[in-house]
Amino acid sequence: MIRHRRLAAVLCLLGVLGATGCLFQPVERSAPTATKIPKKPNIVFVLTDDLSWNLVAHMPQVVQMQRDGLTFDDFIMADSLCCTSRATIFTGRYPHNTGVRTNFPPDGGYEVFKDKGGEQASFAPSLQKAGYRTALLGKYMNGYQPNDTQGDTKPYVPPGWDEWHVSGNGYPEYNYNLNENGRLVHYGARPQDYLTDVLANKGVEFVRGAGASGRPFFMEIATFAPHGPFVPAPRHAGLFGGLTAPRPPSFNEADIRDKPSWLRSHPLLRRPGIGRIDQGFRDRVRMVQSVDEMIGRIRSALKERGLDRDTYLVFGSDNGFHLGEHRLAGGKMTAFDTDIRVPYIVVGPGVPSGRKVREIAQNTDLAPTFQELAGVRPPATTDGRSLVPFLRGASPAGWRESALVEHVKPPPSPLDPDRQDSAPGSPATYNAIRTGDMLYVEYTGGETEYYDRVRDPHELNNIAAGLPEQRRRHLSDLLYALTHCTGSGCTPAGRSR
Repeated sequence: MIRHRRLAAVLCLLGVLGATGCLFQPVERSAPTATKIPKKPNIVFVLTDDLSWNLVAHMPQVVQMQRDGLTFDDFIMADSLCCTSRATIFTGRYPHNTGVRTNFPPDGGYEVFKDKGGEQASFAPSLQKAGYRTALLGKYMNGYQPNDTQGDTKPYVPPGWDEWHVSGNGYPEYNYNLNENGRLVHYGARPQDYLTDVLANKGVEFVRGAGASGRPFFMEIATFAPHGPFVPAPRHAGLFGGLTAPRPPSFNEADIRDKPSWLRSHPLLRRPGIGRIDQGFRDRVRMVQSVDEMIGRIRSALKERGLDRDTYLVFGSDNGFHLGEHRLAGGKMTAFDTDIRVPYIVVGPGVPSGRKVREIAQNTDLAPTFQELAGVRPPATTDGRSLVPFLRGASPAGWRESALVEHVKPPPSPLDPDRQDSAPGSPATYNAIRTGDMLYVEYTGGETEYYDRVRDPHELNNIAAGLPEQRRRHLSDLLYALTHCTGSGCTPAGRSR
């Protein structure tokens, strides 16, 4: 009976939203008229691993992209974990619809992604069918092995990709294998084997070759940087010697008695731990120097061939990273902004320069964006919406006001590169709603969090206990609607707050 009442409340909520959503009118801004928008533009997508907002200031090429293009100020991950985020990026579906909830089976990883049809549902086959030359360089999915033949005689290349140069364990940046179009190639420990540089070289080579072919192209360069173990290129290893990790008000938070039980057990960070945090931040800044140089090289290669006028370059991350905030030494998976809010910046034809988007975007929106740019209609199962109107200077009607964040706590595994975040004292399984002015979290054990992000932007004071019962029920019903939505039904669910 209770479940029926809740379903009725949710349907009522969605019904009201469906009616009121029609009242939203697009706020049109005049897009630049001097730049002709190509019918089938090229797309370059640089996807980094664990890159947080506090690294961007140390990346001059990315800062230049902000000057030249559009910055999404409130880009929220549907789950701040590598494999779940990438499954969502490829398909445009929330984790509860991809079925990829962790990095490894039985709840996630490459095997689950493939078994549930994720490779066919990815944007890549649709772009390839539309005439695009496609390439994936770097990281694919956790659990993918470059020597896996899938029963064939040579290493397997997933459908939809013309060029495939992908590694399985590239985190150390050296001594790794790449599946290069079905051929296994080993890279060693020489300076020129540094993985981010190898990907940069291959990216420039692809741009030059694809540009000469006359076909539109899509290239994703997915770096392992700046994921741990934080190995910078030799030429950057001595830089930033005096740099320390940022000290926002949430750093080594003094009072966490209001926090959920998984966090309340954390002691204050001591001097040795803070020293390791500072060292980790320095090495992360050093690591992203090679990523930044890669972006500069890709932009130069595009400009040299006159392709920059027909190419969208998208820079972003699969999730954020905390490093000292809320007494957490290093990792992700929480619902705090350090982990779920990530940089996304776009330059390209018709994209307004120096503009910031305040509306909430999510990684569910990337696949339909790439498909719309390519002239492909996103499938009905897509949970996100295309960001193309923003790229052309407009705000689309009825845009979301609430982002869904969902997370399943993974079991500890010695094979998991993020295992430190699945150990005791790490976030329990939760679902969350994030809007421009608040964060609401429900844990499986019944605990809740609520932060007023206007008065408390660093999410220090959990005031869930003081929420009026009507407000709490509304948020819980909205969260239920979002975690059960699929396809176009996710749009009205995201319009409420």
